[in-house]
Amino acid sequence: MTTQTLQFLRRGQPVALGNVPPDRTLLEVLREDLGHTGTKEGCGEGDCGACTVVLGEARDGKVHYSAVNSCIRLAHSVHGMALWTVEDLAEDPLIQPVGDAALAPRPPITLHPAQEAMVQCHGSQCGFCTPGFVMSLFGMYQKHIAPTLPTACGSLPPSGEGPPDSRAPGALAPRGGPSTLDHVRQGQPITRELAQEELSGNLCRCTGYRPILDAAQHMGALPAMAVNEPLLLQKLELLALHHPAPEANSSYISPTTLTDLLAARAEHPAAQVVAGCTDVGLWVTKQHKQYESILDVTRVAELRQVQQDNHHITLGAAVTLTDAFAALTAQWPQLHTFATRFAGLPVRNSGTLGGNVANGSPIGDSMPLLIALRAQVVLASVRGERAMALEDLYTGYRQNVMAPDELLVRIVVPRPGVTESEPPGRPKAASAPRPGEAGAPSPAGGSEHTPVPSVGANILRAYKISKRFDDDISAVCLVINLDIEADVVRRASIGAGGVAATPARARQTEAALTGQPWNADTIARAAQALQGEFNPISDMRASGAYRRTVLASLLQRFWLESQGEEAVSVENFRLEEAV
Repeated sequence: MTTQTLQFLRRGQPVALGNVPPDRTLLEVLREDLGHTGTKEGCGEGDCGACTVVLGEARDGKVHYSAVNSCIRLAHSVHGMALWTVEDLAEDPLIQPVGDAALAPRPPITLHPAQEAMVQCHGSQCGFCTPGFVMSLFGMYQKHIAPTLPTACGSLPPSGEGPPDSRAPGALAPRGGPSTLDHVRQGQPITRELAQEELSGNLCRCTGYRPILDAAQHMGALPAMAVNEPLLLQKLELLALHHPAPEANSSYISPTTLTDLLAARAEHPAAQVVAGCTDVGLWVTKQHKQYESILDVTRVAELRQVQQDNHHITLGAAVTLTDAFAALTAQWPQLHTFATRFAGLPVRNSGTLGGNVANGSPIGDSMPLLIALRAQVVLASVRGERAMALEDLYTGYRQNVMAPDELLVRIVVPRPGVTESEPPGRPKAASAPRPGEAGAPSPAGGSEHTPVPSVGANILRAYKISKRFDDDISAVCLVINLDIEADVVRRASIGAGGVAATPARARQTEAALTGQPWNADTIARAAQALQGEFNPISDMRASGAYRRTVLASLLQRFWLESQGEEAVSVENFRLEEAV
């Protein structure tokens, strides 16, 4: 079998590489094939972030930026995209000064604000992790700061206020005058909490995080720069036009329609299916597995869609975890912290919800949540489709009911009913403040010190217990979703992870709660049922006895929080700026 020529944009120019094996990682291509060693290899499993790069792809007429781990990302998966590494930020002609900075003479080498902020805030010591941090900062800059600059990303640059020759060649023209830029500098839209969330996938072992978080907040105060998106979009479009037709015997198969994908699955049932490669990538780097044939599902437009109606949220299997959690937290704001604790941002930017579900790891965090939300999965093949409750997908450890020619194509999550959508005491999702801010919803759905009313209320709470707060795998994951009316539990849905060979539904505990009065005695009986329902193993993360104890403790915590008790948790601590 042959491989299609790999093409992507770098520094505004197309890069074409032939004979790239289907299971070769992007980091291997950068360091070994291209000789660009600024991107580092640390853990080789997407935990440390030293290998972080940023990808850009056209989406709805704009450029969508994603910081990802190149060590576990398959090289062919970036075909047709723009790629930035740490070497590119000061060299890419498409990264241009904006506003007042565009009018000033530009030195031969200008550091990007992400780089300059790290210098000014003393954010680097040994320097090994610095390239990864800088790239995550660049992704943050393009996502949070660049759209607020005088030139809107994704739109054609308007005429400048000065003469045409007063700007650097090809520079983006200012819009809105100096006051707009001053507002950006003073406002610093990247908060401490946001910086901590989006840098959680990057580890530093010597500098300490305070100066790096300072750098994240300081970027907006530096002379502004941004990617010339109109020009980049043109180049991406040209690259797509020169996309060669896929060869019939290609070893990296990446269909663009669902029909073609299902046909390819039927024709190549032994091919390794990949999406974000956040697990398969580890099989390559840690288990040294080799794959002769890869079937990539991420180019199928139908699988990358999030659709909503009055009754359901439908998530395509190739929707990234970042986008999937954004859709879910828009409906249930109290899930924000749980969502941001799922690995680090680069993993969420690559990994997909469908991949996490189909993989079926018993310690995957999305499945207990989806089980508690009463989600269904849809499987498809050339023979048709079938749907089932998510918990019924699994038959054993990493085993499921899918036939060799079937693929998981979407996850359907019921939207809350009238009594669930806006229980008293909870702000509307569209205007809900971030966790920790005044008036923010408590984890159980009520306000900070007000119990959730027991008349027509829905209480949803997701718990993740792990050794580290950020970027860690759960020892226990428990998600509880109760409908309570007139002080009686009318419906209970509980998903559990880390306590069985598969993600599981706590059916016995649900039965112990349903139809019972909502009081401490009911919780005590349900906690006993929950402890007896599972027989978890002991491993490096926790002992079986610890896991059973935690299950009961989390149910008790759920009860206390529903009664207005303030949760004592690391998530309630705020990182302060240096004085």
